Amino acid sequence: MADNGERATGEVRRVSAVVDAITLQLGVLSEPKREARDLLSALLDVPRHWPLLRQDDAIDADMWKRVCVAASRRAEGAPLAYAVGRANFRHLTLDVDERVLIPRPETELLVDLVLERCTAGGIVADVGTGSGALAIALAREGKFDEVIGVDISSDALDVARTNAAYYAAMTRTPMRFVQGDLLGSSAVPRGLAAVVSNPPYISYAEIDELPSSVRDWEPAVALFSPGGGMEITARLVHQAATALTPGGLLAMETDARRASLTAELLATDARYANVAVHLDLAGRERFVLANRRENQ
Repeated sequence: MADNGERATGEVRRVSAVVDAITLQLGVLSEPKREARDLLSALLDVPRHWPLLRQDDAIDADMWKRVCVAASRRAEGAPLAYAVGRANFRHLTLDVDERVLIPRPETELLVDLVLERCTAGGIVADVGTGSGALAIALAREGKFDEVIGVDISSDALDVARTNAAYYAAMTRTPMRFVQGDLLGSSAVPRGLAAVVSNPPYISYAEIDELPSSVRDWEPAVALFSPGGGMEITARLVHQAATALTPGGLLAMETDARRASLTAELLATDARYANVAVHLDLAGRERFVLANRRENQ
């Protein structure tokens, strides 16, 4: 008798049967049933509770094949986003794979902070753009003249450009993506209205503290920084001071261990004013903002 993977092409399966089948495939995980529902929901781009409410709905053969591939990758330890090849960020559904960091829900708040403070147009640079999550969200939700995504990784830029191309027709603000080391590329103009970044800030000494789903799968270039995790942030603080227009905004994401250090870097640089640390939804110091002084 044929198993689930050998049934005739074109046969449909009910949601409940698909969930049961991939639950067995994900038996190595701690909560395989929940994982199965989450995986199917992510592939269908529906809410997580959808498989529970629509158990008798049909899943066609093409989706079944995608489910099997994704479940196999998830069983091998791939993060869910990599297994299904997509991640949600604000109102976006983005292609993601091992070439880019998986967008985090915490980073969505950085978009709000920037939009609250940048209302007069101008050009924004998203430094370390990765999947393009920040750049595309700002282009779609803000009123900027242009959004530029910058990344040192050509592989990451390929992913970002694919995501941007999908949303281009729905976005008024022009987007472009350039390869460069922070703001060092000549393709990034001076006089920026804002520099936005979620830079690498994890120390190499902290590698063993990371979950295996991060340490073993996500790109090291997007995670780690020398100098106790602060070297890249310090370089960006220095470069942004010359790239921003007077009054322009520097907005960065970091972690609770480094937020005060980042704020101190900005506070001791005479070119910046209005240094502020903002909390994430869990109450942790997460974002550091400052303005380029008007008279420096």
